[in-house]
Amino acid sequence: MARVRAPELRGRGWLNTGGQALSLTDLRGKIVVLDFWTFCCINCLHVLDELRPLEERYGDVLVIIGVHSPKFEHEKDPDALAAAVERYGVAHPVLDDPDLGMWRQYAAKAWPTLNVIDPEGYVVAAMAGEGHADGLARLIDELIGTHETKGTLRRGDGPYVPPADTVTTLRFPGKAITLPSGNLLVADSAHHSLAELAPDGETLVRRIGSGDRGHADGPAEKARFNEPAGLCLLPAHEADIAGYDLVVADTVNHKLRGVNLTTGEVTTVAGSGNPWRSTVDTAPHDALAADLSSPWDLAWYDGRVVIAMAGIHQLWWYDPMKRTTGVYAGTTVEALRDGALDQVWMAQPSGLSVSHDGRTLWIADSESSALRYVRDGVMHTAVGQGLFDFGHVDGPAADALFQHPLGVAALPDDSVLVADTYNGAVRRYDPATKTLSTVATGLAEPSDLALVPDGGVIVVESAAHRLTRLAPGALAEAGAVTGVRQQTERPPTPLAPGEVTLDVIFTPAPGQKLDDSFGPPTRLEVSASPPELLVDGAGTGPELSRRLLVAAGVPGGVLQVTAQAATCDADVEHAACHLTRQDWGVPVEITPEGTPRLALILRGLDT
Repeated sequence: MARVRAPELRGRGWLNTGGQALSLTDLRGKIVVLDFWTFCCINCLHVLDELRPLEERYGDVLVIIGVHSPKFEHEKDPDALAAAVERYGVAHPVLDDPDLGMWRQYAAKAWPTLNVIDPEGYVVAAMAGEGHADGLARLIDELIGTHETKGTLRRGDGPYVPPADTVTTLRFPGKAITLPSGNLLVADSAHHSLAELAPDGETLVRRIGSGDRGHADGPAEKARFNEPAGLCLLPAHEADIAGYDLVVADTVNHKLRGVNLTTGEVTTVAGSGNPWRSTVDTAPHDALAADLSSPWDLAWYDGRVVIAMAGIHQLWWYDPMKRTTGVYAGTTVEALRDGALDQVWMAQPSGLSVSHDGRTLWIADSESSALRYVRDGVMHTAVGQGLFDFGHVDGPAADALFQHPLGVAALPDDSVLVADTYNGAVRRYDPATKTLSTVATGLAEPSDLALVPDGGVIVVESAAHRLTRLAPGALAEAGAVTGVRQQTERPPTPLAPGEVTLDVIFTPAPGQKLDDSFGPPTRLEVSASPPELLVDGAGTGPELSRRLLVAAGVPGGVLQVTAQAATCDADVEHAACHLTRQDWGVPVEITPEGTPRLALILRGLDT
């Protein structure tokens, strides 16, 4: 196979390089991994965590470069990108690619996508999705051996220049609740701890957690969290039996933690610590043995803790009495579909709130920019049109739009407030009139809302590192905004009508083989939006290649493809198992000039 020279690095600017632009010539002699990401994407955040150990292990030969190719309009803002790089502890150079120029140059079709460039400047591998850390390590070892022998490997420090530290009481706070005392408890996400504040929202009363990223149970001053988010107070009866008052969504640790608010003691109550990568299993599981995936928010609903499992586009439940957990809603397909809970599609649910009568669970479904709700065992969409439609538009719910909302709060009058994060706004949905209005604007990435005893509303203004109280009368003075309707502008793939071959490319990493110990090692699930785009070929099967029949009368849409591959080590006695998984939402246009083949790379190169 002919070697492919890596396209040059070009963009609007660079972060974490001390102001220096980088070129492939500057990086010659290093192994380079390009990580195409966007900061709204939970799967991209998972990959950032997978890459951290590789950065430490191979620091003298490996350079990771984050290529930020945004989905949402807000993510094109360079200040918002700089904040996200700090928020998520990105410790490598980042290239700002606001117009997706590098995305197109490297033929990326999914967030996240990794490209590996060898020390001579050639692309040697491409990977989409999560679960590539072990395979990357094996490939890096192979490249080190090859290029040390050839004399083309250059060891030494890389181009990363850390930013200056900034000291604030809160740093990118995520979620907040009001305690029975009237104090506010805040998930101080970038400080990896919980901060209890006085009712003024500013005075620090105490901190639970050492402030160091990690995982450790124990007393308040020694416990460790990793970007905690959602908080849920247990009812008094359940708290007495469980032995803790508060459940915390410890997002990056993929765990739930219990906190005794009297003593400050922290314990792990759910989650193995391994991210979920499997098939949907609706049976209850022992909570501590279960694999979770980026739990983002929590709410007490229907006698259990409901978990917004952002990492796999589902809701789960946790029973603190039985110490079990399981799937509550969703199939893991990332899209928007209503109906029975076991059939719905969600897209990174990130905010939960329960109506005051306890009947309705409200959901901020962030990647579909939607407000959704569960009532009587059925999920509905109140506002939202899909994965790629967003904006700031008030009015009738059928026409209204959000932009990546992360928080929601049900009010006593049955209306619902939404932290419309990427619009920097607080919005209000009225179920009686099915209309949306704007309560406040000009906020810095609001991520949650908390009601306080005097009837006021506290906004977690995450990117401003503070809590902000809505102005008196703001709810009564809500107005209408008719902003711009926007869509994610990824270049669509032209497909021919009729028979199309879908090929998902997967080549096991060096030293690995497909693992059929537990059944077929590969799995492919295909669906379409609109459904009539596919005449045939939708559904789930074990082969990574499939014949699709594309309708001639549909101008275009989105193909939703989920693929996974199980591998195991082939060269050791006690082989470790690995699962690689990716969800694609591929925009397509149907045209006679289109291609009869669609290739998606899970791992390898399309030859």
